[in-house]
Amino acid sequence: MKNLFFIAALLFSTTLLAQKAKVTKGDWENLKGITEYNVVFDYSNLSIPKYDSEEEFLKDKMAKRDEKEPGTGKKFKESWFSDREEYYEPRFIETFNDRYKDGAVKVEKDSGAEYTMKVHTTMIYPGYNIGLVRHNSKLEVTLSVYKTGEPENVIFSADYTKIEGQGNGGYDFNSGQRIADAYIIFARALTKHMYKNNK
Repeated sequence: MKNLFFIAALLFSTTLLAQKAKVTKGDWENLKGITEYNVVFDYSNLSIPKYDSEEEFLKDKMAKRDEKEPGTGKKFKESWFSDREEYYEPRFIETFNDRYKDGAVKVEKDSGAEYTMKVHTTMIYPGYNIGLVRHNSKLEVTLSVYKTGEPENVIFSADYTKIEGQGNGGYDFNSGQRIADAYIIFARALTKHMYKNNK
């Protein structure tokens, strides 16, 4: 039993270490003392591996679904966009706030906080799960912080790569839930970096 706990802890720590954060402006210490963020999410210029654009990705996926069952392509496109507010964003916010159990730092949409945290997702790989074969979702994100209302005055920015979902024990047949899992991993890594650099 002890070995199982050790392996689980090792896998968890390895997962967090896999998240690469390259600071491109400012320093982590610039965030010291900020206790609340108005969080906004940006999906502009989103890239999808193996596709020239998000539009091409959607066109391909819709066509394949409609070929099997007419009408399902449109439903897929609708869920692709609605999953952002239904799955990705709530999971990120919940996980971030849960990591700061004492409420020392929190994020909230439309909060009116002095500082804004912008989560710009630049790449999404949705992964797949067809039962016997599955592949984790992946993300790349540019995180930036600025005074609310002054997006041109960024005080901190970092590019996150190698963000990979962990599959929810293999029960991640829905693409929205698979991708949301990667946002959970991202929130965990971000809060770890913030805490470590702002003690």
